[in-house]
Amino acid sequence: MNKTVIRLIGAAIAAALALAVISMGEFYQVAIGSTVGLISVVLLIISRLQLGKSFSVMPQARTLVATGLYSKIQHPMYVFLDLFFVSLIVAFDLPILIFAWGIVVIVQTVQSRQEERILAAAFGAEYEAYRNQTWF
Repeated sequence: MNKTVIRLIGAAIAAALALAVISMGEFYQVAIGSTVGLISVVLLIISRLQLGKSFSVMPQARTLVATGLYSKIQHPMYVFLDLFFVSLIVAFDLPILIFAWGIVVIVQTVQSRQEERILAAAFGAEYEAYRNQTWF
């Protein structure tokens, strides 16, 4: 199955879970949202630190980072930013933001595909091997 389809299905599942948690009651909603949010922010910061000097706003192929969180997930910053976004929706009972978050997921999907093309062009077989052993 195409990774783009998997990303969009994952986002839809996360949105459905967020709506389910919102219906649980305020205490659980805030507790689950806050916990997921805190963990997401910590992992987002770790992802950024592990990316080091390879980080850039516009896609560039400086080095292929394949250690730490990047050894399992190709785009951990996107994943954990998305989880943080969902945690805000849950914790503050803002299901209306699911639409905005959906737009963010679409933008991230386009951005990640552009990054993948640039990395594939720069690192060839090394990137393809990395891509085949990681998720998203």
